Amino acid sequence: MAWTRDEMAARAAKEIQAGFYVNLGIGIPTLVANHVPPNLELTLQSENGMLGMGPFPYEDEVDPDLINAGKETITELDRTSYFGSSSSFAMIRGGHVDLAILGTMEVSQDGDIANWTIPGKLIKGMGGAMDLVAGAKRVVVLTDHTTKRGTSKLLASCKLPITGKSVVSRVITELGVFDVTGSSFKIVELSTNVTSNEVKEKTAGRIEF
Repeated sequence: MAWTRDEMAARAAKEIQAGFYVNLGIGIPTLVANHVPPNLELTLQSENGMLGMGPFPYEDEVDPDLINAGKETITELDRTSYFGSSSSFAMIRGGHVDLAILGTMEVSQDGDIANWTIPGKLIKGMGGAMDLVAGAKRVVVLTDHTTKRGTSKLLASCKLPITGKSVVSRVITELGVFDVTGSSFKIVELSTNVTSNEVKEKTAGRIEF
């Protein structure tokens, strides 16, 4: 049985080590904050100018003015600090983010990621993805294994415009955990009752067992 999105986020939370500064991308990665062990010391950073984010709020805790970069309501901590986006991106570009957990539309077996635009689709801007994949010390992709149409997101090479080349270290999907080797997706862990053959059938890139 494939992992649910919450189970995927819980698995991704295990990538975080004590003392890490972490940026969580839009989409499934935002769920990771809810699965961080309470005794694990870390700092979540958001591109819109927040350092030290808390988990998603309960209904009676919602502050509509307190949002992350994905415009989702969040909570603050006693040690939370706020600043302009220029300072936020200086942190990212300066290599101060230990781990970025990002969603994607495509990822290739050589570590390329395409997650900022689809040709012909109107967008407001490229966001912070290009800065994150270039500045973060480690990039982990957290995404559905296939699109809604059933097309694999794990490819031999990306077809959409590239956000960054050879930057992804690991991919986590509902089917399992895969290391990016540069020539394949190497199976690290499979979700419950998922077989390597099923993964191979649903992956357009090369799978290494």
